[in-house]
Amino acid sequence: MNLDLVALVVDDYDTALAFFVEVLGFELVEDTPSLTNDGRPKRWVVVGPPGGATQLLLAQADGPEQRAVVGRQHAGRVGFFLRVDDFQAQYDRMLTAGVEFTSPPRHEPYGSVAVFKDIAGNKWDLLGPRP
Repeated sequence: MNLDLVALVVDDYDTALAFFVEVLGFELVEDTPSLTNDGRPKRWVVVGPPGGATQLLLAQADGPEQRAVVGRQHAGRVGFFLRVDDFQAQYDRMLTAGVEFTSPPRHEPYGSVAVFKDIAGNKWDLLGPRP
């Protein structure tokens, strides 16, 4: 088995794409016109880290209930974990790109870690290699 996609509710497809592709360095896997269950137009937008197995489905909020969870998908907790080979280089690159880190890097038994926010305010752990 493989966890293929994780949905991330966003305010706007293009703003989210710019953040994940241009700022974080993810690849655009798919951006295809689609329809909602009731026939309205939407897009099927998938991004993912280069070489990663699990990808993100960027789902534009549709209605007040979905808009209410944008940036709060995990109720303020870290809900996404991005592991990188070169922690310091990625951390420095993200800082230069304007990514908001909520804590300085620290070293834990599971690797170096720093918490950052995505374009909507969801918290992520940037993780270095396991020791």
